[in-house]
Amino acid sequence: MSATTTSAGLANDFDWPGPDDLERRLQMPRRDFLKFCAGLAGTLGLPVGAEAAVAKAIESAKRPSVIWLHFQECTGCSESLLRAEHPTLEKLILDVISLDYHETLMAAAGHQAEAARKAAMAANKGKYILVIEGAIPTKENGIYCKVGGQTAIELTKECAADAAAVIAIGSCASWGGMPSTVPSVAGWDSSPTGSAGVAEILGKPVVTIPGCPPNPYNFLATAVHFLTFGTLPATDKLGRPLFAYGRLIHENCERRAHFDAGRFAMAFGDEGHRKGYCLYKLGCKGPETYANCPTIGFGDAGENNWPVGCGHPCIGCTEKGVGFTKPIHTVAKMLNVAPPLQYPRISEDIGKGSSFASAAALAAIAGAAAGGAAMLARNLGLSHQAAELEKAKEAKPKAEV
Repeated sequence: MSATTTSAGLANDFDWPGPDDLERRLQMPRRDFLKFCAGLAGTLGLPVGAEAAVAKAIESAKRPSVIWLHFQECTGCSESLLRAEHPTLEKLILDVISLDYHETLMAAAGHQAEAARKAAMAANKGKYILVIEGAIPTKENGIYCKVGGQTAIELTKECAADAAAVIAIGSCASWGGMPSTVPSVAGWDSSPTGSAGVAEILGKPVVTIPGCPPNPYNFLATAVHFLTFGTLPATDKLGRPLFAYGRLIHENCERRAHFDAGRFAMAFGDEGHRKGYCLYKLGCKGPETYANCPTIGFGDAGENNWPVGCGHPCIGCTEKGVGFTKPIHTVAKMLNVAPPLQYPRISEDIGKGSSFASAAALAAIAGAAAGGAAMLARNLGLSHQAAELEKAKEAKPKAEV
């Protein structure tokens, strides 16, 4: 195949491995592999043609070494990753990266495990990816979490020193998550162990992939971006990749049409809940939570396989200050649009014209209240003057007579 240039500006001087080699190595047909690469490129928001660069990187680039640390967590992030089906972990993810240290998945234990970590760090100095799962306790010098005789704080700083990139996976590692919640006890101003996120410990920004658990494909897409381009994807001010956390859940929710029409479930199991109405009034935090949950779903069981799709309000697990902080029943703060007061009833009476007050309210919602009011006053003033002139003209002949 001759060399071409993709829209991403990357040369495609391909030396494709044979189809048999690819299928044997990845245990998936080449057609499925190319569809997967196209899906990853689309998820990352890359231009048309970039899927070829992604495919080439996965097939031929040197697998980056990954050091994966576990601290205060439930291993749900790793469990979510293990349950990815298209492709499964052993078919592709372990073929894309070299997972050299992962306490849950590695065969080594004890001193052998720690020796493997240090050997991988030395052999790939300045090139390995550090992934941290779980919050980091800070109280009493971090004694509440130790691995191999070192505190989580010490391990984080040691492993991050020579890492090419640091990724905090899950809400616990991103900002502290559930372990950082403050007890409802008078006088408490922090969690019992003073749990914190990776960025706070290192004192610098890191890429965060929050969620409880996060979608495994958000991590996979981030790793493949690094493999393909040598850099991590663009992030927001909290370090979250924009391709996954750039839009509010509310914007892409399959129940958004019901929200716009004023159709809400008022209680679990009521008629509105059974009909799939909006869960906003049941405490859904989608209007103040950034994530791509409604667009890619969970568990490879369809796009409806996520909390709202299953009938439960979003709890805002990807947002610090929302997830594990706001009560589930508390109504969300609207970040982009507020439900107007003049929502129609489900069975609205027909044939009634809008009043001046409702028209003014509609103008205010459209953002034209100030200008509309000024124009309205001006027009009313001109109309009044014209009416007075007409009255004067009609009255003048009568006076002369």
